[in-house]
Amino acid sequence: MSVVDSTGTVLPRRTARQPGDLPAPRSFPPSLAGNPSLPYAAIGQELADLRLQIPGVHGCVLGGVDGLLITHNMQTDVDPNDLAALAATTYGLGRQVGLRLGQGEFQQSTVRNDRGYLSVYAVSPQALLAVVGQDSINVARLHLHAPSTAERLAALLQRDRP
Repeated sequence: MSVVDSTGTVLPRRTARQPGDLPAPRSFPPSLAGNPSLPYAAIGQELADLRLQIPGVHGCVLGGVDGLLITHNMQTDVDPNDLAALAATTYGLGRQVGLRLGQGEFQQSTVRNDRGYLSVYAVSPQALLAVVGQDSINVARLHLHAPSTAERLAALLQRDRP
């Protein structure tokens, strides 16, 4: 079924990605660029360590608050670009809640669904860490380890910046 707008133009439909057809991580967006010597390997290792520490983590996405993907270690059929955008949306909602209620800056938000979780953590004013987990994940353990991972990621992102 095609979608037609008010002018009669047929709009393109978004097609589903096939499993295993995930895009490669993109380079840092301009908001986080600055020095090409940023420690990409160390950032990747932090994401991998979080997956190893918490059983049930499907993968992690490091994205900008603008919704652009920085890097990921997703190994499921979830599009990491979509997940980075969802993390930014979650951040925006959490940020507004904090502002309206006078509760301060966004720190983290967790969404629970029938078959899993999405937790988003503030890394820096420009970056977010999103963690996807299955429904059996120990959320308390995730909330114990992820903030320290976010702090280390923030330090890595700031290292060698002008």
